[in-house]
Amino acid sequence: MGYAQLVIGPAGSGKSTYCSSLYQHCETVGRTIHMVNLDPAAEHFSYPVSMDIRELISLDDVMEELGMGPNGGLIYCMEHLEDNLDDWLDEQLEGYLDDDYLVFDCPGQIELFTHVPVLRNFVEHLKRKNFNVCAVYLLDSQFVSDVTKYISGCMASLSAMIQLELPHINILSKMDLVSNKKDVEEYLNPEAQVLLSQLNRQMAPKFGKLNKSLAELVDDYSMVNFFPLDLRKESSIQYVLSHIDNCIQYGEDADVKVRDFDPEED
Repeated sequence: MGYAQLVIGPAGSGKSTYCSSLYQHCETVGRTIHMVNLDPAAEHFSYPVSMDIRELISLDDVMEELGMGPNGGLIYCMEHLEDNLDDWLDEQLEGYLDDDYLVFDCPGQIELFTHVPVLRNFVEHLKRKNFNVCAVYLLDSQFVSDVTKYISGCMASLSAMIQLELPHINILSKMDLVSNKKDVEEYLNPEAQVLLSQLNRQMAPKFGKLNKSLAELVDDYSMVNFFPLDLRKESSIQYVLSHIDNCIQYGEDADVKVRDFDPEED
């Protein structure tokens, strides 16, 4: 059985930086992971790439040859990937062992993981290849500066969760850039009444019922929560990684090593 992270999130949320820091952390602790680029518009990487969609198709070529813009061209590239799952992707996966760990760095075009079925079909293909997959959704912590932005981030994350139907970890990235962490920490485990009170203060009275429903959705069902990530701290990276590993059951089938010893004589 293989293991995989699907790293998703809006453009600029720190996906590639997360992938780079994760690779460096695993290299430091002696753990092997393989990085995969799924962004046909990517240019530079600060980590070694084991698989690269640009070997199949690149956004620059699509824009030049088909006259498409960047958004339409990116969708075209990802649909081309979907059409080549049985050929290109299977060939790329052949060299990996049953217990290999892959990290897929995805494009930041939000419709790819909210309503376009490309990534969902990609995930289903990985599952058929006996991979346990976890979606890792990154949201810029600087975006969560007030309750309306927090609710917006929650709904985008929930949309991706429903679309992909995967174990799902939400990460507040760039915590090292937040000047006042208390402004963010209150949204890590928010209470419905606090959210509702804040929403009602900022929005017109006619949205009262909607605000109540949104606050209860976040609170009652615990469908969306976030882990803060500070890339300056190895402990923060390890904390997030341990939760992801738990989601995909990484390491659970490892052999337990028992150390033999002779009992001490009296």
